[in-house]
Amino acid sequence: MSFDALPEGWVVWNDEPEGRAIVAYRPDVFNTEDFPPPCMPTIFVSNGSRSKRPGASQIPTDTWHITLFLEPDIEAVTETFDSRPAAVDGAIAAAERFVDGEVDYRDVYQVPREEYFDKLDELLGRDDGND
Repeated sequence: MSFDALPEGWVVWNDEPEGRAIVAYRPDVFNTEDFPPPCMPTIFVSNGSRSKRPGASQIPTDTWHITLFLEPDIEAVTETFDSRPAAVDGAIAAAERFVDGEVDYRDVYQVPREEYFDKLDELLGRDDGND
C-alpha cells in the first residue's frame, strides 16, 4: 500500500499511517505566484464520513473514499472502496486518468475558468480542451 506508482507530476502531500492521505498535482505550479494553491488538483484518500455536517469527516467509517478535487468545492472524481489499500490503488488510478486526459475538468465547472483550463491543458500536454 504505497504511492510509489503515482504518475509524473503527482506527489504525496500527506500520508497518515493507516489513515487519510493526500496527493497533489504539480505543487511547483500551484504556488501562489503562477496559480493559487486552492486550484492545485488534489486527491484525498479517507475513511471519514462524507456527510456535510461540521466535523462529520472526522468520524471513521468502514468505507474508504477517494476524491479528486480541482478546487476545495470542485469534485472531479469520487469513488468508494472496501479498504485503504484498494483506495490507495484507486487514487493512483485516478491520478493516471487525470494525467492521461480521461478526466474532463471543464465538465465539472458551472462557471468556466479558461486560464486555469489552458494551464492544465499545457501541463498535461493537451493541445486544447477537446483532447
